[in-house]
Amino acid sequence: MTAVRVAGAGLTSFGRTPERTGRDLFAEAAAVAFDDAGVPRTDVEMVRYGNFMGELAEHQGHQGPLMAEAAGVSAPATRYESACASSATAIRDAVVSIRNGESDVCLVGGAERMTNLGTAGATEALAIAADDLWEVRAGVTFPGAYGLMATAYFDRFGGDREDLAHVAVKNHENALENEKAQYQRAISVDDVLEAPAVSEPLGLYDSCPISDGAAALVLVSDEYADAHDVSAPVAITGTGQGGDRMALHDREHLARSPAADEAATEAYDDAGITADDVAAAEVHDCFTIAEVLAIESLGIAEPGEGIAAAREGDTTADGPVPVNLSGGLKAKGHPVGATGASQLVELTHLLEGDHPHSDAIDGDTVVAHNAGGTVASCVVHVLEEVGA
Repeated sequence: MTAVRVAGAGLTSFGRTPERTGRDLFAEAAAVAFDDAGVPRTDVEMVRYGNFMGELAEHQGHQGPLMAEAAGVSAPATRYESACASSATAIRDAVVSIRNGESDVCLVGGAERMTNLGTAGATEALAIAADDLWEVRAGVTFPGAYGLMATAYFDRFGGDREDLAHVAVKNHENALENEKAQYQRAISVDDVLEAPAVSEPLGLYDSCPISDGAAALVLVSDEYADAHDVSAPVAITGTGQGGDRMALHDREHLARSPAADEAATEAYDDAGITADDVAAAEVHDCFTIAEVLAIESLGIAEPGEGIAAAREGDTTADGPVPVNLSGGLKAKGHPVGATGASQLVELTHLLEGDHPHSDAIDGDTVVAHNAGGTVASCVVHVLEEVGA
């Protein structure tokens, strides 16, 4: 089985750019990825692209071939929709295809245009990732759903709002040097605790922003990299995907995320690693409680202990396993269809030594955790520095 190398990685700035179209954003990210890779566009054999709300935000479906054209690529193209995990799902399929020998070069990534909808419009669009019959029609929004999950966690394991506030403070601190981040400003625990409530126990600073942005990667097979003298020292060595019941009330409990457990186990087995090998992680912190659940599923913290990880410094930049050195969704931003791919862009730069926090990690193995909805779907990837 061939290894899958990251030959190039590109990212737009995340933030409010309502005047830019999705194709404009993805074209920029892809151009950066191709420049980084030094791979000609004519060698691309397939395009795998993640997007969630294109029909609602831009009245544009069938985005696969549209984005291939925007990237200057003539190759079969497919769009993937798995809510917030759309581009990680696209990457997983590209990895499997390269390993199977179906192709040697793939352009993969995602984009989302959201801020043109406004807060109410984007909230309504995001809601279609929940169960319409049993959740949305009853008035459940994603802030409300994650508020329920946080309450369930506190009831089962303990913890409080101040613990969650340390997650937000940490991720804003990490984003200060990330020029692509939506929020490059520090906040305090008091800022978080005194912010307006969004859905108890979560407040404004427990929540990620609405964002526009795109991310892209050029993936190549080991054989292609060797034959074309492509410098690609980072490889995707593990991939895993898990699933869960869609509606929260159908789940056994709300204080764990079995889909992420399943995805992490599969990815770690695929890469031949354990949680002890993980030097850093980018996880899906759409709300602060989501980071707590993610690091427990990844084995970075034991069940019930993730709530204190940021407060005790276990996941800070100078801690043993830094989490969300990019700023995470919380501060870097969350353009839904781009988020999963952007995590791999950040981790690639981290391993290559091109990231502001590259000196913070002690090891050559990192993981990305990208969740859809209330973690009804989840994809985990393992990346390792394997040498050029």
